[in-house]
Amino acid sequence: MKGEHRTVQARISGRVQGVGYRVWTRGEAMRLGLTGWVRNEGDGSVSTLIAGDAAAVATMIERLWQGPRGAAVSKVEIEEMAYDAAPADFRITP
Repeated sequence: MKGEHRTVQARISGRVQGVGYRVWTRGEAMRLGLTGWVRNEGDGSVSTLIAGDAAAVATMIERLWQGPRGAAVSKVEIEEMAYDAAPADFRITP
């Protein structure tokens, strides 16, 4: 349903650090009109919070499985979040 909002937090595992995954995620999210953040985790995974139109969020979740060239995603774990948890833009955070 158009206009419905959704916020998810995703944890992406595999070869996702050192391949430009955060920059790629930010670019894809911005192209889809989404807000949120992305960051590297100490265990080698990448976490991201994605918010916006529910259809665009669903598309982004599918894209997280692909990642940029050089990435090899083995797992994407999704947790639904409150919509108000997202920032007004999309950031790469430390």
